[in-house]
Amino acid sequence: MENPESSAELSKEQQIMRAMRKTLTSIVRDTAPRDGDPSPLLPDTVENIRMCLGLISAREAELAELLGLARNERPRYADEDTSTQTMQFVPPGKTLN
Repeated sequence: MENPESSAELSKEQQIMRAMRKTLTSIVRDTAPRDGDPSPLLPDTVENIRMCLGLISAREAELAELLGLARNERPRYADEDTSTQTMQFVPPGKTLN
């Protein structure tokens, strides 16, 4: 059984990963070249940001797997219709030849 301390650590780590991802993407968005101006970021810096975002994404996926969460889950309202429907299939009975 998982102890509460490890769950708290994962939650804190998820918060850190989310904050790092948001900060890096904000930096990229804020420094994006406009009107044909060259990028203020050096190519090595851009590559380092890509590597960091890749590592963050990989770690977020690991944490989600550890917690048994799906990576494509999105929040929704309780009264919102679901976009999928669950169907049950009953196997056909055996027939003798």
